[in-house]
Amino acid sequence: MPRPGNTVIASVTVVALCSGGWLLGGAHTHAPPQPSPAQSGTDAGRERPAAHALPPSPPDRIRIPSIGVDAPLTGLRLTPQGSLDAPPADRPRLAGWYEAGTSPGERGTAIVAGHVDNADGPAVFYRLGAVERGATIEVDRRDGTVAVFAVHAVEVYDRRHFPDGKVYGAAPRPELRVITCGGGYAKGIGYRGNVVVFARLTGSR
Repeated sequence: MPRPGNTVIASVTVVALCSGGWLLGGAHTHAPPQPSPAQSGTDAGRERPAAHALPPSPPDRIRIPSIGVDAPLTGLRLTPQGSLDAPPADRPRLAGWYEAGTSPGERGTAIVAGHVDNADGPAVFYRLGAVERGATIEVDRRDGTVAVFAVHAVEVYDRRHFPDGKVYGAAPRPELRVITCGGGYAKGIGYRGNVVVFARLTGSR
């Protein structure tokens, strides 16, 4: 039976991935890095060629070497409100993928999300805003293959104007989105938006 596409996700701002409470705990805490305007968009002349799509397979692990991420993945579903659920808050080093949608490496847009922090401090995607265009993302899949992606944009969006279609819309080739909270933090408001890394499949092994 065909799986639903990511378009079923309604206005997903992934608020559950955001805590920020630890930022209020003392003078030695620092807000997570945010992407610079230089990381936005795509320079077509520098793109790596796209690779052929892989067959569907659940992912087990994600690695982003440039920011030191090496994390297990769990399946995520939608909340009753239609937004993407989050990994358990008490497992800050765990990331998740939208298991009712595209698996990383197959044709379409795969979604991975993780906490930026929890009440105790930084979590798995605390440094996601520091990822730069051209960085490599690797996803270990259950069929024994590793899907290799290249980042082509890193952007931050106000959650009131989150571009659902741009982030979650269908793609004609294998794409990956990695999402966490960002956009600055304010007491009483929390994180104002989301950091989104855009990547496309460039190979596998």
